[in-house]
Amino acid sequence: MRIFGRSAFVAAMAATTLLIAASSGQAAMLGEELANLSLKDADGQPATIPDFGKKVLTIVYADSQTADLNDPVADALKASGVDVAKVRGIGLANLKDTWVPNYIARMIIRRKVEKYESTILLDEEGTVPAKWDLGDCDDESVIIVIGADKRVKYIKKGAVRGEEIDEVVAIVRAEAEKPAPQ
Repeated sequence: MRIFGRSAFVAAMAATTLLIAASSGQAAMLGEELANLSLKDADGQPATIPDFGKKVLTIVYADSQTADLNDPVADALKASGVDVAKVRGIGLANLKDTWVPNYIARMIIRRKVEKYESTILLDEEGTVPAKWDLGDCDDESVIIVIGADKRVKYIKKGAVRGEEIDEVVAIVRAEAEKPAPQ
């Protein structure tokens, strides 16, 4: 006895996939093209993500409670010798969901800027998870690799460890070897 027709089965599978994606809190998909965002720099001035659509970006989006969670990824990329002319690390600080006062968050941010020689922008309004469909990012760290073509090459919410770090480095290397978009 047939309970579902083919189209009902396909619809049920699609709904299940959407529920799984929603429950993971991470809806941005591999291959999805993202748009640059308007955020603030460490001095509170308007800023967009530098080199967006020009270089391979490794972005860490985290609040102060998880600011150090994915430092092993940044350390591995720094040690890997990837071509800095084609790759850039960017930190996006989730200030909306943090209980830490902004002046302490800015101190943490300045320390990371010095350590990794990178840019860290501030998200005071929750713009990043809203525009990039990341779901709830309270107490989370999200790693996103975006190619020079503005497409998501890797994304993970939570700690990236072991072989996953090697995977991120390999993806960044492979993307950096591609010709620059015109």
